Amino acid sequence: MLKVLTSSCLQNRFHAVTTAYTPQVRRGTESNTPLLQVLGLLRNLNRRGPYLYRRFFCSDSTDGSEPNSEAASEAKQAEGGSQGGDSDSKTAAAIVPTVFRPEDCLTVLALPLPHRPLFPGIYMPIYVKDPKVLAALVESRKRQAPYAGAFLLRDEQGTDPNAVSASDTERNIYELKGKDLFSRLHEVGTLAQITSIQGDQVILIGHRRIRMTEVVSEEPLTVKVDHLKEQPYNKDDDVIKATSFEVLSTLRDVLKTSSLWKDQVQTYIQHIGDFNYARLADFGAAISGANKLQCQQVLEELDVHKRLQLTLEIVKKEMEISKIQESIAKAIEEKISGEQRRYLLNEQLKAIKKELGLETDDKTALSAKFRERLEPNKEKIPAHVMQVIEEELTKLRLLEASSSEFNVTRNYLDWLTALPWGSYSDENFDVLRAEKILDEDHYGLTDVKERILEFIAVGKLRGTSQGKIICLSGPPGVGKTSIGRSIARALNRKFYRFSVGGLSDVAEIKGHRRTYIGAMPGKMVQCLKSVGTANPLVLIDEIDKLGRGLAGDPASAMLELLDPEQNANFLDHYLDVPIDLSKVLFVCTANVVEMIPNPLLDRMEVISIAGYITDEKMHIARDYLEKSTRETCGIKSEQVEVTDAALLALIENYCREAGVRNLQKQIEKIYRKIALKLVRKDGEIEPQNTVVDEVKAESVHLSDEIKSKEETQAGAESAEGSNDDKPSENVTEAEALEAPVNQMQKCTDEDTNLQDIQETEEVAESEASKTIDKVVVDSPNLAHYVGKPVFHAERIYDQTPVGVVMGLAWTSMGGSTLYIETSLVEQGDGKGALNVTGQLGDVMKESAQIAHTVARIILQDKEPDNQFFANSKLHLHVPAGATPKDGPSAGCTMITALLSLAMKKPVKKDLAMTGEVTLTGKILPIGGVKEKAIAARRSDVKTIIFPSANRRDFDELAPNVKEGLDVHFVDDYKQIFDLAF
Repeated sequence: MLKVLTSSCLQNRFHAVTTAYTPQVRRGTESNTPLLQVLGLLRNLNRRGPYLYRRFFCSDSTDGSEPNSEAASEAKQAEGGSQGGDSDSKTAAAIVPTVFRPEDCLTVLALPLPHRPLFPGIYMPIYVKDPKVLAALVESRKRQAPYAGAFLLRDEQGTDPNAVSASDTERNIYELKGKDLFSRLHEVGTLAQITSIQGDQVILIGHRRIRMTEVVSEEPLTVKVDHLKEQPYNKDDDVIKATSFEVLSTLRDVLKTSSLWKDQVQTYIQHIGDFNYARLADFGAAISGANKLQCQQVLEELDVHKRLQLTLEIVKKEMEISKIQESIAKAIEEKISGEQRRYLLNEQLKAIKKELGLETDDKTALSAKFRERLEPNKEKIPAHVMQVIEEELTKLRLLEASSSEFNVTRNYLDWLTALPWGSYSDENFDVLRAEKILDEDHYGLTDVKERILEFIAVGKLRGTSQGKIICLSGPPGVGKTSIGRSIARALNRKFYRFSVGGLSDVAEIKGHRRTYIGAMPGKMVQCLKSVGTANPLVLIDEIDKLGRGLAGDPASAMLELLDPEQNANFLDHYLDVPIDLSKVLFVCTANVVEMIPNPLLDRMEVISIAGYITDEKMHIARDYLEKSTRETCGIKSEQVEVTDAALLALIENYCREAGVRNLQKQIEKIYRKIALKLVRKDGEIEPQNTVVDEVKAESVHLSDEIKSKEETQAGAESAEGSNDDKPSENVTEAEALEAPVNQMQKCTDEDTNLQDIQETEEVAESEASKTIDKVVVDSPNLAHYVGKPVFHAERIYDQTPVGVVMGLAWTSMGGSTLYIETSLVEQGDGKGALNVTGQLGDVMKESAQIAHTVARIILQDKEPDNQFFANSKLHLHVPAGATPKDGPSAGCTMITALLSLAMKKPVKKDLAMTGEVTLTGKILPIGGVKEKAIAARRSDVKTIIFPSANRRDFDELAPNVKEGLDVHFVDDYKQIFDLAF
């Protein structure tokens, strides 16, 4: 009866404890993890009743070092009785081990552990997915035998344990049943007490080592086990003590660096009691990060000393890992904290400066900076602009510095306040100074210089200069861009150049809207900010090459910029306030004026630069190009001589185009080759004879004087003097040995003089060796420097044959001469026809048809009986068929060639002509008079025929261009007929 009551009483107490403290685990505030919930429960149990805890967990965790355990003492008390105390408690203590003692569990449920083994005294939560196993665990708790066996799962054969994911391992566990599971489990495991079951989560605490022997039941897997005890050991053994101390020391170091296991250690110490050697080994292996096989090895080891050694290896490795972890954490912390520290220090510095009044916040400083910019020109800023600036400054103060609108407003104010509102540079209206500057920079170009001087003169009379639009047109290399720079220097204006070649976006000229990301003002606003004055000289380069893209037509956008009536209120899309550009002097450059749109061309004043004739190129090459190239190459003027004949041959045979850019390249090529020649010859130069002879003569003269002095002194001081050279030398040597000190000093001085003379000779010879022969570039050796001639004489015929006439053409590279050739193909009644070749354009093909008709009319008038055109199939050809040719100025030349062929008369020698003819024989004006006159001079043509309407153009040419030309101006082709035949 007593036994039954005691058993039921203890059972009620056990249920009371579990029901009282299980809800606290759920409501626990320390942590939500199952492990720490259980630790909290155990901590509370320890506080409320250490007696219960001891009986519940640790009474049977015995080892070989402490054979007299609490359970043993209680068993003795149960057998022999007790002399004092409460009889009920003694009886209960005697009876409980018969039901709850772990050593009574000889058949246990086998639970597989996938990741780590369970050590005695350590808590471990596991998840049980198999409902049968879970039901068996619950049933065992109800039977007051809450124990199970926890065994580590072996890895599958042929698999890498580190490469298998956790999900794969758990899935393999759930699939294993019965004997398959038994074969995969390690034999040695741990007897574990089931402390709580919540859903599929089971929390275990290890008690003692067990070894499974055989299968009792396959589903769920139940096995027979043997209880293992540590081998007896001497706890006073020095080696064991030292090993345990080292384990403790290492664990202490690990816990200093890593706080990961501190709670586990505190809970273990509170609930398990003091460490003994076996527990210390188990605890060290349990909290380490070693792999499961190393931990299983510790679990299977029953020799306490060996177990301590294995644990020591594991915790030492853990210490190394902790050091690596600490270094990684330190490096990352330094990297992150550096930026944070810098930010905090900057913020503190700003706060300190603000308190001291040394610096204001960002918005106040920005506003102050913008107002400081405006201060010098505040009176000159237009009222509407000032109003916009004030509004934007007010908006800036209200905006947060982190907002995107703040940056837009700040950039807008930056541009508005940076522009030179009403700030003009002082212009220089000195015409003589301007003329001198223009002459320094450019040779010729009289008409361009005259126009610039007129502009300056008007500005001087008015007291102010109004902006104009000048367009310099001409072939490449004639100096259009450099003329613009010279004009700016002559006027004392700031110079700004931008090229619009290929420009296809209107926003480049008019600016972007401020709403776009990365919006920028147009080129003119950037120009004004860059130069800092409102009246610069702006060079718009390559205006004939404006593109047209999807973003509008830039040529149309240029109208507002260049129109004098509109640019006083030029509106940039970005600034959105009118800007006065009326004081800006615009200079445009173009190669072909016809490519410029008419509305844009109408606003410009075109100054044509025709190019340079040979005389002008000679002056430019000699006075400008050669001088600058020589300085660039580091060659002195006395080292090189380029003759006029060489320059003339270079211009005529290599650089026949209108500009001088190619001429400059050829001169640079010559001087580069000369520089290489000089450097190569530097080590092989022979001294010039004249210099060396003079030096040698001086040295001989000096040595003769010294020798005569020696002979005189020798004759005065020696009794056996002689006039011969060898005796005098002998006497001098004898006296030098026996002479007093002053005589020796004299000899030393004479030796020094001789040495000085020798050094002078050496210096003179070295200087003479440095003197080199002058390199002369002449027409015979010009090909050695620049290669074979590019151009040959355009004049194919000295005397043009029948049916051939020289015409004059204009190209974008300048003027040139070309021949119109006609030939009779076949003759027969009614076979009159004309075939045209030479890659001619539509205009020239039409000119050929007109010329054929007019020639028939004139031939019928002059020779009525001549039926040549009616019965002849003719071929008209313009040589250089690879070059496209088109233009309305070849009509009279074609008529003359056809008439020459029909009448079988050659034209007059040295004759060239140009002009368009109508069907009635009238001559129309042409363009490019200067270029064509230059081309005629180049081909040694003396007689030129121009239309009468071009007389004014010819009269404006420079005298050196007109010199030696016999020019005839005609209105009707009949005048040409009389001149040609």
